[in-house]
Amino acid sequence: MALSLNSMMSFPSHKLSSKSIKLGSPRVLMASTLHSTSKVAENLKKPHFAPREVHVQVTHSMPPQKVEIFKSLEGWAEENILVHLKPVEKCWQPQDFLPEPESEGFFEQVKELRARAMELPDDYFVVLVGDMITEEALPTYQTMLNTLDGVRDETGASPTSWAIWTRAWTAEENRHGDLLNKYLYLSGRVDMKQIEKTIQYLIGSGMDPKTENSPYLGFIYTSFQERATFISHGNTARLAKEHGDLKLAQICGTIASDEKRHETAYTKIVEKLFEIDPDDTILALADMMRKKISMPAHLMYDGQDDNLFEHFSSVAQRLGVYTAKDYADILEFLVGRWNVEKLTGLSGEGRRAQDFVCGLPPRIRRLEERAQGRAKQASIIPFSWVFGRNIIV
Repeated sequence: MALSLNSMMSFPSHKLSSKSIKLGSPRVLMASTLHSTSKVAENLKKPHFAPREVHVQVTHSMPPQKVEIFKSLEGWAEENILVHLKPVEKCWQPQDFLPEPESEGFFEQVKELRARAMELPDDYFVVLVGDMITEEALPTYQTMLNTLDGVRDETGASPTSWAIWTRAWTAEENRHGDLLNKYLYLSGRVDMKQIEKTIQYLIGSGMDPKTENSPYLGFIYTSFQERATFISHGNTARLAKEHGDLKLAQICGTIASDEKRHETAYTKIVEKLFEIDPDDTILALADMMRKKISMPAHLMYDGQDDNLFEHFSSVAQRLGVYTAKDYADILEFLVGRWNVEKLTGLSGEGRRAQDFVCGLPPRIRRLEERAQGRAKQASIIPFSWVFGRNIIV
């Protein structure tokens, strides 16, 4: 849901190391390039599928014996991960923050909400909409988690700790998009039909964060993303407060609190992997960072703007909602959280991965500074989400 760093960072393209080759994987070619003459690739080029990401996909890179690690962690996950879920009856619900439709004062409450919303600038609504759309693509994220070998929900109602977590995490996350969607609808400040089209395009596009069905890669990705969403929602809360909308600040801050709790669970899983399998875990972390963390909504499209995510990210960067600095800060935080610098007993390849990861945050910051120095003059872009009004990007 945040800034894409592809234009700022030019790391060498990732090559499978000997260790990675040992771990992995048949390569499945979905379509070699967008210029493929295959019928699938031609269909993907049609406007109603655009924009789509087509690249070599690696699947099932984790060897079968590693699956046993996650099966052996079932009891640990029950005691250490499921505790980060809240019982439904103790959870907040979207209606706690919205006008009460059964109340005689409903219309007055809506008027008050709309009056507060009138004080917020259009560029704020662009980032709030982008955050909401990211949350609304939740079906894609549950699907992604259920591609991970050894932890997926095999039946859709599996009683394993991993499956229970995925379903309950999804249920908790589902409230985020519901709340923001209803707020935006009532605000009258945004074009809901264009937003709804963007959500449909995004869910239809799916995502491949290059986690290769591996829970090592998958849980590193989710650790990073939960912290990114915590930061982004926290900053939209801060800005809402600065503009005088304390109710919206409460909404965004409450969502951020959920994301922080979920981040704690995912980072705890990776911490456990570092404890029991440090070599493969550090290799997975280095692999994920070489490929760069793609944001969940990086394929967003509204039927008009082929560069919608880039433009949304530029507004988020300008407003300080999510920035290139945040990307570096998240990695630095996770390196510290997992005590990566203190890992011992690694293979030679593991030590090289350790050095790479630990040296990456300052390198990202240097690249950011250079990119800022080369920054082009700001552009004016119309956003369909705010009725085509022009926004500085």
